[in-house]
Amino acid sequence: MVSRQAARLLADTPAIAEAHFLAEAEPYDPDVRPGGYLNLGTAENRLLWDLLDGRLAALEPMTESTARYAPLHGTGVLRERIAALLSATCRTPLDAEDLVVISGATGALDAIASVLCDPGEAIVVPAPYYGAFDTDLGGRSGARILPAPLEPGDGFRLTADAVDRALKQAAAEGTTVRAVALSSPSNPLGEVHHPQVLAELLRVVAEHDVDLVSDEIYAHAVFGPHAFTSAADPAVNPHWADRTHVVWGFAKDFGLPGLKTGVLHTRDPRVRDAARAMAYFAPVSTATQHTLAGLLADPAWVASFLAAGRRRLGSSYAHLVAHLDAYRIPYVPAEAGFSVWLDLRRWLPGTGFDAEQRLWRELFETARVSILPGGAFRSPEPGWFRLCHTVEAPLVAEAVRRIAGHLGGTPVDALLPRSPSSLPSPSSPSSPSSLSDPNGRRP
Repeated sequence: MVSRQAARLLADTPAIAEAHFLAEAEPYDPDVRPGGYLNLGTAENRLLWDLLDGRLAALEPMTESTARYAPLHGTGVLRERIAALLSATCRTPLDAEDLVVISGATGALDAIASVLCDPGEAIVVPAPYYGAFDTDLGGRSGARILPAPLEPGDGFRLTADAVDRALKQAAAEGTTVRAVALSSPSNPLGEVHHPQVLAELLRVVAEHDVDLVSDEIYAHAVFGPHAFTSAADPAVNPHWADRTHVVWGFAKDFGLPGLKTGVLHTRDPRVRDAARAMAYFAPVSTATQHTLAGLLADPAWVASFLAAGRRRLGSSYAHLVAHLDAYRIPYVPAEAGFSVWLDLRRWLPGTGFDAEQRLWRELFETARVSILPGGAFRSPEPGWFRLCHTVEAPLVAEAVRRIAGHLGGTPVDALLPRSPSSLPSPSSPSSPSSLSDPNGRRP
C-alpha cells in the first residue's frame, strides 16, 4: 500500500526517462551491435567531454573539508562564482545570497513550484513544453499544469497572447494561477525568444499578478544569429524582477547532467528562504560543489569553453539538418539547445495522438531509434517529434537513415554531407582556451 501521492508519481513517470534507459541498455555499435538502439531522445550533450576531462582532472582532489557538511543551499564560494557567471548572462548584477543550489534543475523547479503553489493551484506553460515539466513542477507540489497552446502554423513561436488567453480562461473557470513557466531558450523547439516577446510576456504576467518561472538551463547553448536574453534582464524586465525566478544548472551548458546541480535565483526573500528550506531534501554533495567551484574558478577558461561548446552545437545542428534535408524530412529550424522539432505529420498511420504513439513505437521497436513524440511535450497537435543531435555525427547520420527508411524515403544524394569532418573530433587536442567565439556573444 502506498500513498495517493506516491501512486500519482508512479503513474506519471515521464516517457523521456523510460525510453532513455531502454535505449541505453542496448546501444548501437557498428561492429559489436549493429542492430542496437540509437538514442536521439535524450538531451545530453556528448560533444564536450574532451574539453572537460583535463580541466576536471587538474582540480584539487577531495579533502577532509569537502567530505563535511556544508550549507544545504550551496557553499558560499560556489554561489559567488555562479553569480558572477550568470550576472554576465542576465546583464544585471546577481547577489549570491539570492541563489539556492539544489539537486539539479529538476530540484529547482520542484522547489519553486512547491513554494509558490498549494495543491490544486495552477501554473500556465506555453505548449509544446519540456515533457518533464508536468512532474518537475507538479509532481510533489500538487500544482496543475495548464498548457497555453502555441500555433503550429507560426512554428510554435512563443507569444504573449497565447499566455494571456490561457490565463483568462483559467480565471473564467475559477482556477487560481500562481505562475507562468517557460523554457528559454525553448525546449523542444530551440527558439531563442526575442526581447520584445519577453517584454510583452512580462507585461501580461504582471497584469495577471502572477509570478514568472524562467527555466534558462540552455542559456549558453545558443548557436544561431540571435543572442540570448534572460527574463531577468532589466532591458525586458524593469518592473517584475522580484516576481521573476530563474532556474539554471550544469547539465546542459557544461555537459554534466550526472552531477545533478541546479540553481534557483530569486529576489523575493520569502521565496528564497522557503526554497532554502526545500534544499534540505535535495542538497548537492559538498564534494560536487567543490568540483564545480573549481571548474568556474578561471573565468577566461569558462568563457572559451562555452564559446567552443556553442560552435560544436552549431556544427552538430548543421550536420543533422543537412541529412534531414537530403531525406526531405521537414522540421522547425532551431537556434539553440540540443534538439530539432521534426514534422512527421504526413507519415502518421492514422489520426490523432494514438497514431503518433503508434509511429513512435514503430520507430523505437522496428527502426530501433529513440526520438520522442510530441504528445510527451504537450504538443497542440499530433505528428511532431523531438530529435536530439548532440552525439557523434555518424550516430546521427545512421539514425536519420533509419528513420527515413522506415518512412519510405530515399535521399537526394547531392544534398547528403560527404563526411562529418566539419564536426570536432572527441580526441581533438584543442583546448577551449585556444578558441574564440566568432560572434562575440557573452558566455
